[in-house]
Amino acid sequence: MIYYTSDLHFGHANIIRFCNRPFADVKAMDDALIAAWNARVTNSDKVYIVGDLMFRAEQPPETYLDKLKGKKYLIIGNHDKSWMNKVKLDKYFESVERIMVFANGRNKVTLCHYPMMCFEGAYLIYGHIHNNKADNYWPLLRTMDNALNAGVEVNNYQPVTFDELIANNKVFRNG
Repeated sequence: MIYYTSDLHFGHANIIRFCNRPFADVKAMDDALIAAWNARVTNSDKVYIVGDLMFRAEQPPETYLDKLKGKKYLIIGNHDKSWMNKVKLDKYFESVERIMVFANGRNKVTLCHYPMMCFEGAYLIYGHIHNNKADNYWPLLRTMDNALNAGVEVNNYQPVTFDELIANNKVFRNG
């Protein structure tokens, strides 16, 4: 199975308030995100992380990475650079890229942390804006049915399949 996720922000206490996440504190958030991930993902599954896996975490990166199941592919986000030099990336990730284009079995997709107006393939899977509809990107993104937000706030705080991404983004766009 192939899953997608973005903007988990492990260890980032302020993201709870910034994005109105339903967690009492950073430990509750981290524990819930790890539990939701591992409830769906097996070690043979692929998980494409479309940026911002962790930020300002007091724990070392291995604290999170050792717990997450699956074959992980990291698309670098704006908050990833701060932890990436503290861990042996090839131990935890199949690849680490700024942008990735591949066929997911049915469609050619582009993965990039940042929303893009032009991309290769039938779909763009992005992150960065979380659940923020006030962002400057939103008026145009709202009209792009083939641009899919992989952010955890849009996708029930868990990695999701491509079909779930499509369904969750319809709700997000129209909600």
